[in-house]
This record gives sequence, C-alpha cells and structure tokens, in this order.
Amino acid sequence: MAASTQLMPDTVCVAIDIAKRYHDVLVRWPDGREKVLKMPNTRAGHDDLIHFLQQQHAPVLAVLEPTADFHRPLAYRLAQAGISVHLASSLAAARVREALYTSWDKHDRKDARVLMYLLTQGMTHPFHDPLREGYFDLQEISNTYQQIARARTRCQHSLVNHYLALYFPEMERYLSRSRAHWFCHFLLAFPTPASITALARESFVEAAWESVGRKVAKQQFLEGIYEAAQTSMGLPVVPDSPAVRTFQLQVKQYLSLTEQRQALEAMATTCMRDNKDFARLQTLPGVGPIIALMILAESGDLRRFSHHRQYLKFCGFNLAASQSGNTCSRYRLAKRGNARLRYAYWLAATVAVRMRDNSFHTKFDRYVGKDPTDGDLKRKGLTAVAVKMARVAHALIKHDVDYRGYHEYCIPGGGTSLPSRRAARTP
Repeated sequence: MAASTQLMPDTVCVAIDIAKRYHDVLVRWPDGREKVLKMPNTRAGHDDLIHFLQQQHAPVLAVLEPTADFHRPLAYRLAQAGISVHLASSLAAARVREALYTSWDKHDRKDARVLMYLLTQGMTHPFHDPLREGYFDLQEISNTYQQIARARTRCQHSLVNHYLALYFPEMERYLSRSRAHWFCHFLLAFPTPASITALARESFVEAAWESVGRKVAKQQFLEGIYEAAQTSMGLPVVPDSPAVRTFQLQVKQYLSLTEQRQALEAMATTCMRDNKDFARLQTLPGVGPIIALMILAESGDLRRFSHHRQYLKFCGFNLAASQSGNTCSRYRLAKRGNARLRYAYWLAATVAVRMRDNSFHTKFDRYVGKDPTDGDLKRKGLTAVAVKMARVAHALIKHDVDYRGYHEYCIPGGGTSLPSRRAARTP
C-alpha cells in the first residue's frame, strides 16, 4: 500500500540504514541542518537515539529499509516512543541510488541519504508492526509452519529419491498421501526387502498387521508387499547395517516433522477459535484453516486497505506494463508485493476450480474454454481466479459478510439467472 503522506513543515526527518551491528542515522531538521550518527544496534543505542529524538520537541518521522528482521526491534521501540515509522522499498532504494549518484557504488552513509530522499518525496509507506497490531502470534505460527512444511518436503524427497531408490524401490507406489503415517511406521519396522523376506508370509502379515493401520482388504495388501519384497531390485544390504540405520533416522525425522506440523495446526485452531475474520475467510471455496491463517498473518487487518486495488497491489496482483512512444508491452502481474500472499491465494484457487457450484470454477472454465488442454491458458485462468479470490477476501473482511456463491450474478430486485460472460467478468 503506497503512502501519500505529506510532511509537515516542522517535521524532523530521520533516515536509518539498518545493519546487524551498527546503524547509520541521518537526521534532517526543517531548516535544512543535518546530523550524522553511528548507532550501535543495542538496547543502549536505541535508548540514546530515542532520547535524542524526543528532545527535539517537534514531530519526528523515521524511515527504515527492511533488512532481514534486524529493523523490527528498533521500529517497535520507536513506535512505542510515539515516533512515526515508515519503511522504504529495497528496490526503490536501489533504483534511486543509481539515479542520484549514477554509480553502483554503495555504502551505508550513502544509503541513509537515499532513504532520506525517498522519505521527503513521499515514496515510503507506514510500518504496521505485527506485535502492536495484535497479529504477531499468527505471523510466527504461519512462518514456522512454512519452515516445517519445507523441511518435511525436503525430507520426503530424500526418502523417495535416495533411500527408497536404493533399498526398496517398489515401496514408493504405496506412498499415495503426504499424511500416510503408517508408511513411516512400516519402514521403521521393515526398512529393506530382506527384513520382510526373513519372515514367512503368515508371520510377516501378523507382524505388520498393526503398523499399516486401517486398510481395506488388509490381508491382500500385506501379501502384495511381501511379493514385492521377494522380487525387489533394491540393493542387498544387511538390515542392521549403518546404512539402514541412517535410513531409519531420516524416517524418524520425517515423523517428527509431521508431528510438529500437526501441533502447529492445533495451535492455530486454538488461537483463532474466536477470530471472526478467520472463520469468515474459510467460507471462501478452497480456503481452509492454514490458508486462512497465512492470509491473516501476512495481511494483518485487511480493513486498513480502503480499496481492493490497494490490497491487490500489496499482494503483487496489480497489473503493470512497459510503454515508450508507440510501443507498449502486454500487461502482466507486477509481483512486487507479498509473495506468500500470492502463494496462499494461488493454493486456494487450485482447490476452488476443482469444486462445483462456485463462481471461481465458472471463471476458470471461461478461461480454458477455448482449449482445455492448453497449459498457458490454465496458468492464466488460475492467476485470474487467485486475483479474484484476493479481491473477494478483502470485501468479506471489510464488509463483515460471509461468502455467497454466485452473488455477483444476482439480478437487482430479486431472482437470479444464468450468468453472462460480460456480467461475470472480473475487472
């Protein structure tokens, strides 16, 4: 969300270039005087800067460039002290630095002057601190969930593409679901074909009966695994060898990550039990608890976006083109916003288009109607559905209403009819 904040004539501007150990600070008074400070990134350094700014007896506006998470403690303490905090885009800072200095030369003091220029030109946006706004816990749960999910996926790929390929390739076809816990428990008990064929068929079925969980035709299922083990092309390693034990360590890690993910899902459900926005987002087709959590964690309070176009720009769903003279490129997504939000809406869109009786499914069908096998059309259709879902999510939260399917097709005055292409098109 771009800022159009106009500086007051008596505002003291502060530009802070963030680093891990020391921050470069540039202070500019309304009369043009400037002061350069080198501030250690410590509690004492923060206190000294805040005390100095509070002594000015004038409104203070500070701008920071987000650098990992090193800017968060300072930004929080400045806001707590009543100092307005803005953020500057790293991309904007890089472009302005090249424009002002016509060089790729970069250092901290120069960066502070670039930030000051962005602030005075109104090219910054207010900082909404998650801790002060009340959604810090949601953001941390969402971030941790994403990290665990990624680690779990890497572990799963390692199991399938390395360990199973070496020791028991035939078992991969039984891994049909990502939450198949029985698969890991079975591999802990029977990691190689040799550990299965060492038992008689009846003995194996009895020993593995509980580890595979509930199955239809379990007897036949286990006998199929036994036959696959007899004809396996895996390497003939000894079941108690160090190589197999490393395999089992990876299986245990996969189970541990799965349990952590389940714990986070339960934690998210508990924390959001009384959150009306959380429940309202789940009325959208394709949006479940985790995607709703990601949307709220990354967006904060959606009501702060007065128009849905501001929210689409925040997500990176706004359109952009390159025009010069009579030449103009095709419009495409800017992708300058929050990548995690785009990912969340994309996931929701892929689920919604597979569901029946919702306008998202209808919109996708219109996109791929010319050629349902065209992959490029499918990609464009999913993107359009994701954009529409972000717009609808903003409207639901802003107006405090639940999602109603085909609401845009209702005829004023009562009654409904089949939608036309023009009426259903999303701007």
